[in-house]
Amino acid sequence: MDLSRIFASIRGAWKTPGTLAVVFGIALVGAVCFYLFAPIIALFFRTSPALFLTSLKNPVVIESLKLSLITSAAATLIAVAVGTPAAYLHSRHRYPGKEIVDVIIDLPLILPPAVAGVALLMLWGRMGLLGRYLNLLGFHVAFTTLAVVMAQLFVASPLYIRQAKELISHLDRSYEQTARTLGASTGTVFLRIVVPLIGGGLISAGITTFARALGEFGATIMFAGNLSGVTQTMPLAIYSAMQGDFETAISISIILVIISIAIMAAVRLITRRGEIHA
Repeated sequence: MDLSRIFASIRGAWKTPGTLAVVFGIALVGAVCFYLFAPIIALFFRTSPALFLTSLKNPVVIESLKLSLITSAAATLIAVAVGTPAAYLHSRHRYPGKEIVDVIIDLPLILPPAVAGVALLMLWGRMGLLGRYLNLLGFHVAFTTLAVVMAQLFVASPLYIRQAKELISHLDRSYEQTARTLGASTGTVFLRIVVPLIGGGLISAGITTFARALGEFGATIMFAGNLSGVTQTMPLAIYSAMQGDFETAISISIILVIISIAIMAAVRLITRRGEIHA
């Protein structure tokens, strides 16, 4: 075997621009994947199945999981119920200030969560612009379970509305026009034509919105506080557990990772089915 020829061929391959591009691409993608996924893998290596299962019996874990699922589901349902018709009317009609409405809808997406929490507190808190009047009536919003839902809705609903607007704007209007020529009202067109046609996309948007609400931290802790069994969602429970119960913090983190993976799988499955039927 002529080693000199082998080494010469290897050197020649490295000098080929296409080979260098492939190697660089693999290295770059590998580095990105490592940076993004290695910390998640580290969570699973930090605990054992026995410790994880034991921590699931912890009342803090159970209460925070239950509260997170209930409040996130409530925020998502409100976002879907209100956001879908709002997105339809916004997409299908021209009116003064439409561009300003777009900015208002998108603003919470780029607003720091802590700022969102302070803003909600300044409006709905006991001394807030509206909260002070509710306080006189004996109705308190801040630092309650309702505040958790409101915080999650504030940060997550724009995500749903934005996706719903995109789905509606790309929908062929001929279906709606045909239904109107047959005497269908706007409400009938919306419920029986538009929603079924973009139903898969709306479900995907709803799942994504649920995930965003489930992971909300900054706005919740500022507006709702961190009261166990009342406002302590899973992200807040992780924050509290990090002060002394590291195993509980890891276990809750792993639960959120598992839920996130399931959500991503569901979204991709729905999207793929939509592409197949399209």
